[in-house]
Amino acid sequence: MAPSRRRFLHESLAAVGALTLPVPAQARPARFEPSYLRLARQGRLRQIEKELWEILDACRLCPRGCGANRLRGARGTCRATARLKVASHGPHFGEERPLVGRGGSGTIFFSNCNLLCCFCQNWEINHRGDGRFVSEDELADMMLDLQERGCHNINLVTPTHVAPHILKALRAAVDRGLRVPLVYNTGGYDSLDVIRALDGVVDIYLPDFKYQDGALAATYSSGAADYPEVAAAVIKEMHRQVGRLAVDERGVAVRGLIIRHLVLPQNIAGTDQFVKWVARELTTDTYVNIMRQYRPEHRAREYPELSRRITQEEWSQALAWAHAAGLTNLNT
Repeated sequence: MAPSRRRFLHESLAAVGALTLPVPAQARPARFEPSYLRLARQGRLRQIEKELWEILDACRLCPRGCGANRLRGARGTCRATARLKVASHGPHFGEERPLVGRGGSGTIFFSNCNLLCCFCQNWEINHRGDGRFVSEDELADMMLDLQERGCHNINLVTPTHVAPHILKALRAAVDRGLRVPLVYNTGGYDSLDVIRALDGVVDIYLPDFKYQDGALAATYSSGAADYPEVAAAVIKEMHRQVGRLAVDERGVAVRGLIIRHLVLPQNIAGTDQFVKWVARELTTDTYVNIMRQYRPEHRAREYPELSRRITQEEWSQALAWAHAAGLTNLNT
């Protein structure tokens, strides 16, 4: 494990002890089952998978729409071909508390990324592409292994560029007994068409909302100038599909939306605008994780404004903005 990855996990684990407001109890239905099982019974998972594979001959899986023929070995902007690559999988105890419970969140970290932020804390995986090539059957094995180890969910980290592979693996895993919720853990730069296609597949959406300013998004995330508009649209669609976060009698998430927002120095992330957007466009009880763990990684020190951690004053101001906006369900 690379040193920065170790630090990331260490700090994530430490963050669990931070102040967390309770998730309002919205009990799961008595006969709860992951939504993908209904689609599997209807034969819809196969059709969705087919639609997603068809995109790879001129890839439009993300808003960059780079058009790379990944099926023939071309690399997209994400630097991935059609071969599935996984960096790691295992129980994770540093995610949001409703995802972790007692058994941990069953994370699968996919290699490569379509957003490519200059301050990426997992740059060895997302930029350099560290990991190993696996088949979809092996990915299904990972899902089932995590379930067997007592994880409460399957947490797909950076899934945007491998959505068809996930559907193929999911079909195989369902046939072999997968029954835990599916978490779609994304940077927020997703194709609205793909997110719509995943309606009923995903139980819990876990997107970032990184920026409110397109020029800053372009500067720090490899030209993604349309990020604010894209993230806003896809998060609203995610909310339409799964609604507010629902937990079971143990406080473990079974369905719903969790939004992550990383506070950056000098309010580069536009935290004041972000919290107002959530209150205005979604609901004030949307589960929001406002994160303070920014540190300069990868190429961040090339930008003086990103070359330091946030101050206590910046953190306090971020929380004040969230409370002033009326947000009531914060993980901080």
